[in-house]
Formats: sequence, C-alpha cells, structure tokens
Amino acid sequence: MTAGAEPPPPVIRSFAPIADTRCRALILGSMPGVASLREGRYYAHPRNAFWPIMTELLQLDPKAGYEERFHGLLRRGIALWDVAAQCRRPGSADAAIRECRPNDIPGLTKKCPELRHIYFNGRAAQQLFFRFMPADLVENAGIGTHRLPSTSPAYPLAFEDKLDAWRAILRGLKM
Repeated sequence: MTAGAEPPPPVIRSFAPIADTRCRALILGSMPGVASLREGRYYAHPRNAFWPIMTELLQLDPKAGYEERFHGLLRRGIALWDVAAQCRRPGSADAAIRECRPNDIPGLTKKCPELRHIYFNGRAAQQLFFRFMPADLVENAGIGTHRLPSTSPAYPLAFEDKLDAWRAILRGLKM
C-alpha cells in the first residue's frame, strides 16, 4: 500500500444457504448488505422489499419471525442463497463488489435434485452467476433462469411493480 492510500475494505462473507432436497426454485442475491451482515440474516434492511414480497406471494404471516419466514420458503420449495461467498465491498452497493469468490452453487444444485428454476434478485446477482458458474450448469440440468427486479431500496421501482414481477416464482413452482 502506498503512503496515504486507504486500506482496502475488509473481506465480507455471505451466509449459508437456506435449502433442502425438496427445493424446486433457488433465489440468488449477490452478497448480503451491511444491515443483513450486521443482523446475520438475509434481507434485514427494513426497506428491502424481499420479505414483504415473499410474505405476500407465499401468504406468510407478516408478523412471523425470521426463522418462521425462511421455513415458509422451504415449505414452498424455495431455496435462498447468494452468488458471492466472499468479497470486498465498502457499503452495500453491488457495483462496489471486488475480489469476489463464488459460493458452491454447482454443489447446491446436486443436493437439490428437484431444482428447476434459478431466480436472480437483480442484475448484479445474474451477472456474477454467469461470470463464475460453468456455462453448462443450468443447461445440462434443465434449470431455467430468470432475472427479477432487485428488492433493494436502492432499486427505483414501486413495490407493486416489484411484487408483480416476482409472481414469476409462483408460476415457476406450478410447472
């Protein structure tokens, strides 16, 4: 490091996947934001639309605690993880992700033999996935991919429009 230069941000690590062998859909984010890392749970920022969307789509109890909500995902066949296992990133902006190492998504797909759909929570998750994952991962397994609008409060789309786009998950689960 040169004199006067700021040190790089610390390495941050994502969480373990929320998944089991019954999962038919996988929602992938990029890397948990600052609020989520601080709380140790997915989508902890109070203005992130992820849990309100899932509550509406899956008819979960809006007052349910975190564990009850993620068990609600599993009961409906939905897994949750991030593309990045670790990276350096100041703040929460996906554009600031550097030195990224991916999670073992190929390994997860093998543990979830019923997996048929991967949904990306925003463009950054999709870009990281296709940057790091083997090209044949989804093709050979018959897994479809679909980018959804980011649930981040930084993504300027009305909640109702995000909710409507995320209904694709319900359509995918019916297939």
